[in-house]
Amino acid sequence: MSKSLMKSGIIVSAMTLISRVLGLVRDVVIANLMGAGAAADVFFFANKIPNFLRRLFAEGAFAQAFVPVLTEYRQGKDIDAQRLLIARVSGTLGTLVTVVTLVGVIASPIVAALFGMGWFVDWYTDGPQGHKFVLASDLLRITFPYLWFITFTALAGAVLNTLGKFAVAAFTPVFLNIAIIVAALWLGPQLEQPEYALAWGVFLGGLVQFLFQIPFMKRAGLLVRPQWGWRDPGVTKIRKLMIPALFGVSVSQINLLLDTFIASFLMSGSISWLYYSDRLLEFPLGLFGIAIATVILPALSSRHVDKSADEFSRTLDWGIRKVVLLGLPAMAGLIVLAEPMLMVLFMRGEFTPEDARLASYSLFAYGSGLLSFMLVKVLATGFYSRQDTKRPVKYGIIAMVSNMVFNVIFAIPFGYVGLAIATSLSAAVNAGLLGYNLWRDGVLKRYPGTLTYLVKVTLAVVAMIALLLYLGPNRQWWLAVDFMERVWQLALLVGAGAGIFLAALLLLRVKLR
Repeated sequence: MSKSLMKSGIIVSAMTLISRVLGLVRDVVIANLMGAGAAADVFFFANKIPNFLRRLFAEGAFAQAFVPVLTEYRQGKDIDAQRLLIARVSGTLGTLVTVVTLVGVIASPIVAALFGMGWFVDWYTDGPQGHKFVLASDLLRITFPYLWFITFTALAGAVLNTLGKFAVAAFTPVFLNIAIIVAALWLGPQLEQPEYALAWGVFLGGLVQFLFQIPFMKRAGLLVRPQWGWRDPGVTKIRKLMIPALFGVSVSQINLLLDTFIASFLMSGSISWLYYSDRLLEFPLGLFGIAIATVILPALSSRHVDKSADEFSRTLDWGIRKVVLLGLPAMAGLIVLAEPMLMVLFMRGEFTPEDARLASYSLFAYGSGLLSFMLVKVLATGFYSRQDTKRPVKYGIIAMVSNMVFNVIFAIPFGYVGLAIATSLSAAVNAGLLGYNLWRDGVLKRYPGTLTYLVKVTLAVVAMIALLLYLGPNRQWWLAVDFMERVWQLALLVGAGAGIFLAALLLLRVKLR
């Protein structure tokens, strides 16, 4: 079991690594083109809204509800029943998303006003940031159709994942990054406002992702014509699982959206600083946390269908161990090397040393919650694979409310950094509630050696932090040297940190298999 999961995890991580690297290249290009100014704020805003809805309708809540039901069909019904379920799911979900997309395009000023209230107020009162509201409305009309494309892309990816074809869905986001990079480099310089080029890059990226997965669905014999099926038993079951999961699986996204809403009232650049720091957070989160959650969801669903309670618990324990093994050092690295990483990746063109310094503060705050974000992804599968979506919703709402409270506590004294602190703390609340209730259900068990394993990994991370602090130059050095020296020094620190971490694990006799 663990070999199969590890192989699938490595495949997903490898494909995700390619996507994340290109994502960083994309962000480097954007930073060079627009920096962290007003136009960048608006583009990131216009890109975040359809991405938030993507998590609701597609990759997040939908996948968590759809995969367990499709797994049941695969194990208990023939291929025709599976094809009919996919047809009716795609037709029903597609119709709803089409309506939402059309409303989003037509009513883009209303959407911009709802989530960018600070800009709308300035526009209404002829304030200095009123132009941001107008620009946000225009860009949303271009980026909102991305939601339609990515919904069908996510559906196809979920189907292929249940077949064990994880690489296709994990590789697909590469095309979005390529589209935005090409739009920025080729179309951006030709336009007076390059943010429009980036918005068209999002649109084209969604289209290419949608087209890419069609041949794989056809080869699997599961490319079907969508049908409306609101009352179909399978669709009804998915719908009942999905509606509460809309909150449970997307709490972090809702929190980030609340951050954007509040940041629209803060100084110009706040949304951009949060965006760049969040992008570095997403790299290890996608590479490890989401990858592990992706591969164990079908496995947990199968264990639940087979009524293999012990194997279910061991699979979940495997996921948690791997998240800790990979997430703790990644979290430490983000915190200790926050500003150097931002300098190396983004500090050129319109992105200034001051932007790197200010973004590093929010990256420090986000980075402190990385392990919690990853644990939420994995622990949530312990509920969704058992088709229990109500309790994660309850815990998600508690976490969301706590995020609002933390925002009030920390945003006033610390501004945009307070928003990042609040998001990390609410993720810890969410992870704690999920873990405690899985333990109370008897699903999450403490197997022999688990506590010792966690302590040893923690000690190895402490050794890594000590070495990074000892070897790391001060800020003046990073600012004084040229780009290549920064790259080599950062590579040296990352290599040394990884080396001492692995050496400490071996000395402590932690099994890496």
